[in-house]
Amino acid sequence: MRKTIISLVVLFFAFSVTAQTPVKWYTIEEAFTLTRKQPKKILIDVYTDWCSWCKVMDNKTFSNKVIADYLNSNYYPVKFNAEQKGDVILDGKTYKFVASGQRGYHELAAQLLNGKLGYPSVVFLDEQTRMIQPVQGYIQAREFDEIIRFIGGGHYKSQKWEDFQANYKSPIPAEAQ
Repeated sequence: MRKTIISLVVLFFAFSVTAQTPVKWYTIEEAFTLTRKQPKKILIDVYTDWCSWCKVMDNKTFSNKVIADYLNSNYYPVKFNAEQKGDVILDGKTYKFVASGQRGYHELAAQLLNGKLGYPSVVFLDEQTRMIQPVQGYIQAREFDEIIRFIGGGHYKSQKWEDFQANYKSPIPAEAQ
């Protein structure tokens, strides 16, 4: 009996670990390089270390298996700290940290967010690294699933958001929020 209980506990933990698919995060430079070799859209999670809602989004939205699987298959997901100090070079242009107030911001974050620095924010780029849409604020898993499929599936090109939403049924249950 004891052996059976131990086996069940081991099996439970093994299943729990394999059931979680983590998002494979890239640097922005890696994503730009990869999309030129094998085109995919780029999703950029713009965050800061002090942002509590960014952490909630990591723990509740990005950790959702449905979300992680879709992002890994259809995007090059990028984590970008809006206050990172290091330079970023994209397409021959260098983006730098700008000291401002107590913290400062990175020029690339300001460009990606059209000068409206708010966190968390998610920015969508097409396969040619052109801006599709920035989305600001915490987004629960079910709503985020709708957004990433609307953009990832190219529906944004030919369909209104309201029409897509009315017809799409997320596999994420409402109570999983």
